Amino acid sequence: MPTTPFDPPALAAGTLRVIPLGGLGEVGRNMTVFEYEGKLLVVDCGVLFPEEHQPGVDLILPDFEPIKHRLDDIVGVVLTHGHEDHIGAVPYLLKLKGDIPLIGSGLTLALIEAKLKEHRIRPYTLTVKEGQHEKVGPFDLEFIAVNHSIPDALAVAIRTPAGLVLATGDFKMDQLPLDGRITDLRAFARLGEEGVDLFLVDSTNADVPGFTPTERGIGPVLDQVIAKAPRRVVVASFSSHVHRVQQVLDAAHANGRRVALLGRSMVRNMGIAADLGYLNVPEGVLIDYKKARDLPDDKIVYMSTGSQGEPMAVLSRMANLDHAIEPGEGDTIILASSQIPGNENAIYRVIDGLTKLGATVVHKGNAKVHVSGHAAAGELLYCYNILKPKNVLPVHGEYRHLMANAKLARETGIPEENTILGENGTVVDLRDGVAKVVGQVDIGFVYVDGSSVGEITDADLKDRRILGEEGFISVIVVVDSATGKIVSGPDIHARGVAEDDKVFDSVKPKIAAALAEAATSGVRDNHALSQVVRRVIGRWVNQSLRRRPMIVPMVIEA
Repeated sequence: MPTTPFDPPALAAGTLRVIPLGGLGEVGRNMTVFEYEGKLLVVDCGVLFPEEHQPGVDLILPDFEPIKHRLDDIVGVVLTHGHEDHIGAVPYLLKLKGDIPLIGSGLTLALIEAKLKEHRIRPYTLTVKEGQHEKVGPFDLEFIAVNHSIPDALAVAIRTPAGLVLATGDFKMDQLPLDGRITDLRAFARLGEEGVDLFLVDSTNADVPGFTPTERGIGPVLDQVIAKAPRRVVVASFSSHVHRVQQVLDAAHANGRRVALLGRSMVRNMGIAADLGYLNVPEGVLIDYKKARDLPDDKIVYMSTGSQGEPMAVLSRMANLDHAIEPGEGDTIILASSQIPGNENAIYRVIDGLTKLGATVVHKGNAKVHVSGHAAAGELLYCYNILKPKNVLPVHGEYRHLMANAKLARETGIPEENTILGENGTVVDLRDGVAKVVGQVDIGFVYVDGSSVGEITDADLKDRRILGEEGFISVIVVVDSATGKIVSGPDIHARGVAEDDKVFDSVKPKIAAALAEAATSGVRDNHALSQVVRRVIGRWVNQSLRRRPMIVPMVIEA
């Protein structure tokens, strides 16, 4: 249950304050603020992608309100890796103050710089790598290699006189990673010896038993599927999943096919990865999408976005026959990604649509074409036993994931009172090895809708849902300004309501009678008369049609 907001006390000297502004109780918009001696350090600044009950919304941002008045106090933003749910909100933060330094690995900063270029922002950046130490304001930072589904991911150890905090970012412990870069458990062990006072740990797969399978098991499956495909192959994945794209390039090359990248973000990100040496492109494999259409069907693989069923992404448009590539009999579609919670319905709609067109759809449910980028329960237990942290704050996950992670911590001997189940806005103070909840900031959703940021409210979304689900009825009535009697109307028009407009003929006398009664009572105010019309037709529609549409009455004086 959501906690009632309450103000934290003034921050005492020698105390580190930790406030997650996003990423708790949800998979996305990860952002945590650390405060010490009047200075703020931000770790990650990501977006959340909208669900079906948020129609028209493009992105959801962390709520910057608690730090908006303290932008000058921010000494840096540490970006643990380059996924959208960790970097996607950076442009919106830098629009508030453009000179906040960004700190991250080479690939992470290259991805965010390309994104910022589209927003016409040139950031201040500091490139770091594993093993590096940096003093940023009062925060002593150490960066540690972690393995994830994107290269160059980093955990960050934050040292202040208040204690040592380790934030993992997203990570897993693949022992045979494609790039040979494993999670540095030796560094974890060293930090454990030093004494970790607070452990902020990825929870996304905490409820999955055992260990996350290795990425190396995916390559042979992709190779086999592509080898057997009689016609075109389309592989959908996240636009930043460099390892998966590498496997697709290798499998296509081995089977005499060429690869065309589809989707602006896919083309941009893979270009960056190739330029920086993170993506090894076999010679002659990549081909421009427009030229690819001239190749025989059994000689091409399309690598696209849209694995989450996003309405405007390439794969959804293919399923709706709204793309130049129209899937059909003999085509093979591979969804090489996991399902982000909340996207299941959209993904299965796309799968059904593609299947209906005759394509063979291969996905995680029927073939090993994806493994998660997050540590499962067995890996998390290893971390707890290696680190022996004094306090744990599970982050990055829905509430069931956070609870599962807290349970794992308790099973390894961490006392229940030292395992903090927080939510967005929970204020945790750390001092002398003791972490405790001292406040709850009221955190909201900030919606990006086209060019507007934060102007769309939950009430607006409710109106959109009503419009989409129940329809719309307008009622126009012209009344005499002196007598209040109806001069013209009521004219009733409906949209999204199955019945013909003639069905409203029986309610018109009721509206006229109600307005006449209001006029007799001396009501002349247009707004009050509009409410009379709304009540009458609303009651009638509810009883007669069993609907609750949006009703817009308009009373005009003549």
